[in-house]
Amino acid sequence: MEKIRKAISYLFLIIAFAALLLCSGEVLDSAKRGLSLCAKIIVPSLLPFFILSSLIGDVGLPTYLGNICAPLMSRLFGVSGAGAAAFILGVTGGYPLGASVVSGLVARKEICREEGARLLAFCNNSGPAFIIGAAGIGVFQSSGAGLMLYAAHVLAAATVGVLLSGEGRARKDSRAAARLPVHIKTVSLAEALPNAVRTSVASVLSICGFVVTFTVCVGVLDAAGIFPQITGELARFSGLGLRVSRALLTGLLEIGSGIGSLEGLSPTPVNLAAAAFILGWGGLSVHFQTIAVTAEAKINIARHTAGRFLSGLISAIYVLGLCLVF
Repeated sequence: MEKIRKAISYLFLIIAFAALLLCSGEVLDSAKRGLSLCAKIIVPSLLPFFILSSLIGDVGLPTYLGNICAPLMSRLFGVSGAGAAAFILGVTGGYPLGASVVSGLVARKEICREEGARLLAFCNNSGPAFIIGAAGIGVFQSSGAGLMLYAAHVLAAATVGVLLSGEGRARKDSRAAARLPVHIKTVSLAEALPNAVRTSVASVLSICGFVVTFTVCVGVLDAAGIFPQITGELARFSGLGLRVSRALLTGLLEIGSGIGSLEGLSPTPVNLAAAAFILGWGGLSVHFQTIAVTAEAKINIARHTAGRFLSGLISAIYVLGLCLVF
């Protein structure tokens, strides 16, 4: 079995190398698009929040917030109060900041790995800068559409947390985790800042690497004719237009490319619902980013994958409902 896995890995790498050579022009253009996305959106929207989240953790604010929010977090989501910082930063900073905050909580032993896995299911979300700025204004030329998408996104995240809260309440470790440690080692703001900047820059560079990698993957699949073929079949099977089908397919891999594929379309309920699903799912790029930022804490991300899929579906449903109201 191990030999088969190795053979498949080697074959994949050979095919990938050949694709890079044969589609070098598309690879170059895709890499430029990925770097442009990083420069215009990813770095400006994420880096300040990453630095802030690191400082918040180092000076002990999650413990303070946890003591205040413990009853609410336990009642709604079946987790301890420390998760409040992860949820708040997750819905304001964007992918994968929520996962980074959860990883920090586990690393500092403020929560256990099991609770960290439950938090990942609903605390790692897209932020307002990307949803309102890139999706709403950039794609649909409507700040109102962006606000609707963001509201549905946050509500969907909270809904997923509530739906999965029964699991947390049923476990004994959730009750133990709800009792935050009284003494957490903290440092001064002046001591924390250099480390916060250093680790945050490294994290954002890693995220940009994943964005470029998956943008290139989308470009190669396009150049090879694989995406157009699958897009046609998906459009025929689902009844959706080719543009929406392509956006959904692309968004399965990379959120920026998926949302960008909707550019120029009008903000109809179907188009907005497609955007909501892409934003909720996050793309495989975000999932690999999450694996990277949680690797040190050794958190199982299975719930994160399920949570993102649920969030995408629920967010799309909420958008359709909001379109009926407004």
